[in-house]
Amino acid sequence: MPGPDTARATRRIALANQKGGVGKTTTAINLATALSTKKRVLLLDLDPQGSASTGLGVPRNERGQGTYALLTGDRPLRDLVRPSRIPGLDLLPADNDLAGAEIELVALDDRERRLDDALARDADTLARYDYLLIDCPPSLGLLTLNALVASQSVIVPLQTEFFALEGISQMVRTVERVRRLNPSLSLDGIVLTMFDRRNNLSELVARDVRGFFKDRVYETVIPRNIRVSEAPSHGLPVILYDVRSAGAQAYIQLAAELLKRDRARARAAAA
Repeated sequence: MPGPDTARATRRIALANQKGGVGKTTTAINLATALSTKKRVLLLDLDPQGSASTGLGVPRNERGQGTYALLTGDRPLRDLVRPSRIPGLDLLPADNDLAGAEIELVALDDRERRLDDALARDADTLARYDYLLIDCPPSLGLLTLNALVASQSVIVPLQTEFFALEGISQMVRTVERVRRLNPSLSLDGIVLTMFDRRNNLSELVARDVRGFFKDRVYETVIPRNIRVSEAPSHGLPVILYDVRSAGAQAYIQLAAELLKRDRARARAAAA
């Protein structure tokens, strides 16, 4: 029987950025979809807006119980996970009560460890997955803190715009502070999103970010692409909506780059 150590073998990645509108949820949906062609993936929607759930074709009135019930201990993980229409990809949706969780968590014991503890209590279910991706809200409140405490690493989607470096600096400081609670947490990488090659500012921001963060910035860049914007209204990842589009191909490349990094990391750890 798998135990907590086996569940820890599940790669836990939080997708976080305190700034909204940077492509965080879009990256979570499409990275999860692309990874699911090779691995078993669970996408956990921890954003009260529930956009990851909607983007996988689960409208608000059909979600039932989800991450709120998991955080409060009302239901175990195995009862809340549901299959998506994509083979290899399951979803833990954001239920309607999640909007009040930030306030309610304040009064609970171990409020910053609620998610980590819930995952540990149902380690057998978590162990079925190679990857757990957590879509965080666009803030640095208790929900995001729970995601960071429960994760091994963070991917930060970063829009190539003027205020990008200021935002990423705050995110890095947050990761450093959370290491007091979760020493294994690391900044996995930064994904440049909404990149417009016709715009000199995008090039300048990308150069600055790469100059500062070096190889922690993914080589793959997500372009500004109309198909990426259209896909959620159809309840589909862009990879299913239009696989030939530039946005879909970029997310496929991003997943391949993530898998390549993880293989290199595993080889280094085994050496």
